[in-house]
Amino acid sequence: MLDILDLQFIQNALIAGVLVSIASGIIGSLIVVNRMVFLAGGIAHTSYGGIGIAVYFGLPIFLGASVFAVLAALLMASITLNQRDKIDTFIGLIWAVGMAIGIILIDLTPGYNVDLMSYLFGSILAVSGEDIEFMSTLLITIIAIVTFWYRQILAVSYDSEYAQLRGINVKFFYTLILVISALTVVIAIKVVGLILVIALLTMPIYIAEKLSNSLASMMIVSGLLSSLFTIIGLIISYNFDLTTGACIIIVSAFFLMVFILINKFKEYSYNK
Repeated sequence: MLDILDLQFIQNALIAGVLVSIASGIIGSLIVVNRMVFLAGGIAHTSYGGIGIAVYFGLPIFLGASVFAVLAALLMASITLNQRDKIDTFIGLIWAVGMAIGIILIDLTPGYNVDLMSYLFGSILAVSGEDIEFMSTLLITIIAIVTFWYRQILAVSYDSEYAQLRGINVKFFYTLILVISALTVVIAIKVVGLILVIALLTMPIYIAEKLSNSLASMMIVSGLLSSLFTIIGLIISYNFDLTTGACIIIVSAFFLMVFILINKFKEYSYNK
């Protein structure tokens, strides 16, 4: 079993999986606490437009997807802060247009036959050294931002009105959370794909939320759980020749269901 660790692509996949899992644990906690799940889903699908642009112009995929996702996050932040009654409509519009742009540009790319499955469901086994460098840089940036502005982010996440009264720039930190969420979504696409990325950003966080008594501990626990689920999913996918992203999500869902059942059983036993 340990022989597979001698393979370079498996080593890269494990490193990438852990890096993305830690980032997802931190950002997923912020997404859930700030009730941004739908926004993050919109960003994930909109980033496909960036993938199409990168493919068409011969740019690095991560670069194209990241720039497009950040622009989408800034647009969504502006809309949600100023026109809350039209959030669903605008996000649905941005979501659809972003994906349509990506698909059309990929179709127009001469001599390029892209594997859409790798972007829809992830391609962690194809992670390169450059991808790992990008993921590492982003993770370090996320940790630095959250550590430096932890109190402000905490205040904005749990009580934005109180934060504003304390003189905290709520709009800035709300936008900042969306931007780093967009970048995390982009690297998570490499692991589980844009269709499954929201599951990675929410299922481990649900468990961590129940086991934690602070936002910081919630981030740590969810990062550890995400790493565990990713490694187990990677092992299962390699042994049974299955799509890795889907395996990671199934593993996460399995542990989530077990966790919920155990809690239900405890509640039943306590009430009885």
